[in-house]
Amino acid sequence: MTPTSYTRRGFLALSSVAVTGLAVSACTGASVGGGTTAATPSDKLRLFTYDDDANIGLIKAQVKKFDEQNGTTTTVDNLPGSGAAQFPDKLRTELLGGSGPDLWRIWGGQLGAPFAKAKQAADLTPYYQKYGWDATLNTAAIAGMTFDGVKAGVPFVARGLGAWYNKELLAKAGVEAPPTSYAELEEMNERLVAAGITPCGLGGKYGWHIMRLFEYLLEHTAGPELHDKLLLGQESWDRPEVVGAFTLFKKWQDQKWLPEGALGLDPADVGTWYVQGKVAYDIEGQWTEVSAILAAKKKPEQFGTFQLPTDQTPARHSGFVEGYMVNARGNKDRAAALLDFLLKPDSQKAMQVTSSTVKGAEPDAAELPLSAEWGEKYGDSPFYTIQDQAFPKQQSDQYFSVQSDLLQGKTPPAEAARKMQEIVSAWARN
Repeated sequence: MTPTSYTRRGFLALSSVAVTGLAVSACTGASVGGGTTAATPSDKLRLFTYDDDANIGLIKAQVKKFDEQNGTTTTVDNLPGSGAAQFPDKLRTELLGGSGPDLWRIWGGQLGAPFAKAKQAADLTPYYQKYGWDATLNTAAIAGMTFDGVKAGVPFVARGLGAWYNKELLAKAGVEAPPTSYAELEEMNERLVAAGITPCGLGGKYGWHIMRLFEYLLEHTAGPELHDKLLLGQESWDRPEVVGAFTLFKKWQDQKWLPEGALGLDPADVGTWYVQGKVAYDIEGQWTEVSAILAAKKKPEQFGTFQLPTDQTPARHSGFVEGYMVNARGNKDRAAALLDFLLKPDSQKAMQVTSSTVKGAEPDAAELPLSAEWGEKYGDSPFYTIQDQAFPKQQSDQYFSVQSDLLQGKTPPAEAARKMQEIVSAWARN
């Protein structure tokens, strides 16, 4: 998936959860897609995911419902909070060891691509035909789970990231309305700090959460066209626009616009701080309405959302696609049947998926007003591919190291830009 600016009305930006996890060894059986066969297909499935603790119960309930209707037994394994820093590596280790799950949740782009390239993920084209997924799923989202022309995944959510804020804290700082320019955003941060409030809640453990700030700053300094070319390795990172983004990134920490000791904070903890009143806002997606606001039994009207201002045209935000893959050596027919069950609008609504790719499963404004509002305001907005999906795992990890060294003061912005050029150019040559 290239980091182009998809228009996402069908994506309805950002979701709460989408699917499930997995557990222990995969089983083989005859399947629509061909591949390995066994005399008797197993009635056992394993599903592996990385859902928040607040959401996993909703998913398990739908999986249990499927099992009861189909005589199967599905184990759901979950690795919450680890994100792209750990989940793909654990999955890869299981698959290489021969005990991988029958199906797994995964991001699109360069995170899902290696599993398709290695043919560990099954070609799901026969199941797209069998279940009619081409007609029921968002077309652009399907493209995000298609690799070298092979439909190796089924998209569940298309997510977009913006600022989710605590109205009471902004009012306490005298902020009457969300910022509409980058200068206004900095001014808002200064007002919040003056009022004794930490502006933006981001955690640096694993790297991917605080990364959301840098990629936004890069969109601001570089603009859409250059940003996309940087992610593709088509332009050098050793340039003033990148240095400017890293300079601003360090400024956010030095000005105390981020929590104290942000690099060591776990996203699973700090991601709910704006709801708890510990920070004013966070860079999150629609999933946060369920996993943070409703999970804390708070009222959505106490919070608001806005698209982080870039001062660029078109105005874009970070976005990505997530879906499921099926083990090419696993119980493909039954795994695909489970996926089809989870792709039903009723199942999506029961799991409170707030940015579903399924037609007819859009957020209900009566139940998820903020998610519905985000979709209405920014559903047509293009997005840039979130950085840890635009890059392969190795390059993302290397970026996280540069990010950490920069914020610790070990690497100045200009050197960080040069290091990023070395990282990206090495990948782009492959």
